[in-house]
Amino acid sequence: MMPLERALIDFLLHFAAREELNAFLRSPQNTATLIGCLIAISGALLGTFLLLRGMALTSDAISHTVLLGIVVAFLLMTKVFNLAGDTSSPWLILGASLAGVGTVLLTEMLYRSGLVKQDAALGLAFPFFFAIAVILVSRYADDAHLDEDAVLVGEIGLAWANANSHCFDHCESVTVSPDHPAAKNTRQCLNCRELGISPRDERAVFTETCSNCGQYSPAKAWSAGLLEREPLLVFFPKSITVTLIMTLLSLAFVLLFYKELKLATFDSALASALGFRPAVMNYALMTLVSLVAVGAFDAVGSILVIAFFIIPPAAAYLLTDRLSLMLILSPIIGAAGAYFGYDLARGLLLGLLPLSEGIRLVNRLLGLSLTEEWNTSISASMALMIFFMFLLAWVFSPRYGLISTMIRRANRRRLFEDQVVLAHIHNHQHTARHKTELREESLHRHFRWTRRKMGRVLMRLRATGYVKLVARCAELTERGDRHVHAFRRSMLEAYNIPDIEQGSPLAAGTSSESMTETA
Repeated sequence: MMPLERALIDFLLHFAAREELNAFLRSPQNTATLIGCLIAISGALLGTFLLLRGMALTSDAISHTVLLGIVVAFLLMTKVFNLAGDTSSPWLILGASLAGVGTVLLTEMLYRSGLVKQDAALGLAFPFFFAIAVILVSRYADDAHLDEDAVLVGEIGLAWANANSHCFDHCESVTVSPDHPAAKNTRQCLNCRELGISPRDERAVFTETCSNCGQYSPAKAWSAGLLEREPLLVFFPKSITVTLIMTLLSLAFVLLFYKELKLATFDSALASALGFRPAVMNYALMTLVSLVAVGAFDAVGSILVIAFFIIPPAAAYLLTDRLSLMLILSPIIGAAGAYFGYDLARGLLLGLLPLSEGIRLVNRLLGLSLTEEWNTSISASMALMIFFMFLLAWVFSPRYGLISTMIRRANRRRLFEDQVVLAHIHNHQHTARHKTELREESLHRHFRWTRRKMGRVLMRLRATGYVKLVARCAELTERGDRHVHAFRRSMLEAYNIPDIEQGSPLAAGTSSESMTETA
């Protein structure tokens, strides 16, 4: 990771000074927002194909089972190979990806046995792996920093502090030995605890120890006051490196295998016939999902990362039916949710509306005593804002949104009412009963409608020029008559009925009451 970070810093220093870069990366808001956006982009790209394949909850399963891979790799590092327990180590990422692939393999094996359905197979696989992980944590890693916060929600607000230091000038490492001028030598009693005696006792045996001896990097040496000149350092958060790699891998995977992913997603049988091997693409997709999940482990935890996989693609799916456009919209939605999520954690909705004022108003109106100060989890706020973006798409989507659906249903209802009334007028306007059937005051009774509803329909038909009133009776205008015949022909063609005038429902005098009840 260090060479990659160094190369990235060298590139960024062409556009910003070292002080400006440090100021940006040492800002909790900037770092949290950047990491959240990277996770949202990679999760949305992969989650789009999971959603279209009907495997959205596979990300939920993998986000749980990667814990097993992390714990096993962590135990091997610390207990077997005596390495440092770094939660951003590549070995942990490798273990997590293997656990994710293992989840998919076990699920496929259970499903192909024919004894359980796919959702049940998934429900059997991931609790099994997750339970093993929890047992291993509680039994062998209870003294490690793998607590419920890291597993469930993470803490993206502290990502800026977990950083590697890169030195560019005055890079002097310092080794403090017991005879070094800065060494802090102390005496330690070797047998005081064993004998239960005081250090002042004559039987006490002492040894000389150095409390600050060791190898100091330039950053640590400057912090400890061991250097006269300040080294030129750039601090780069580790989580940015991990999530950036995951994002680039996800983007490269989608761009390079877009055709194969598209074909395997919508027609796996055809993909197999053409030799694209959809099973291999499926395992590659799940491996990347595992990598992204473990990359987000420190930042947002293994639970809230599900929101970054599922919600942005679901929102984009409401806005478009084109896969290419969906792959553009879903990362934008996820990144916007991550950006505004930090403001929500500070109490600002969309960076503008203070939530504390709303809580204060609720307290005043309802006489409650809710806490007016808003201070909550950053990663949870990001997930909540992404869901807010989904709600906006659900309500205002031009094709599938709640408002547009209500408008279409209302238009269809009005169209049906208009056609029923026009058919009734067409069937009775030249008969002996037209004064009884088409009288304005009693017309609503034939449809079992209210007078007000019939008044609205007649007003609409008169405004469009389809109906006129003659001696208080409704009659079709010439335009209305053409409309009725055109509608009749379209219905005959739609239902493949011979164009025989006597066989027409309109000409046969179909009861308006029966048409209304049928609808």
